Amino acid sequence: MRLTTDQVQKVAKLGSLTLTIDEEQKFSEQLSKILGYIEELNAVNTDSVEPTFNVTDNVNVLREDIDRPGLSQEEALLSASVKKDNFFVSKGVFKNE
Repeated sequence: MRLTTDQVQKVAKLGSLTLTIDEEQKFSEQLSKILGYIEELNAVNTDSVEPTFNVTDNVNVLREDIDRPGLSQEEALLSASVKKDNFFVSKGVFKNE
């Protein structure tokens, strides 16, 4: 399947990406190759292959979920370099602080 530069421009616009003409051409070729590989995979007969969701025989290797007490607010604030009104103080995230 050949992907046109118009289609690449549309995808770029959806992703809020600004591409140069050279990048559009480059990505058109690269994405066309990827879609070609997918077409090859779709052509393979997988009727006799059982669906696989896990490639190992491991079953739930997670630890048991045990409720344990956590730190109190005072204990957590012991390591705070800056605190105010029983809260951690950090640099601003949404402003240039």
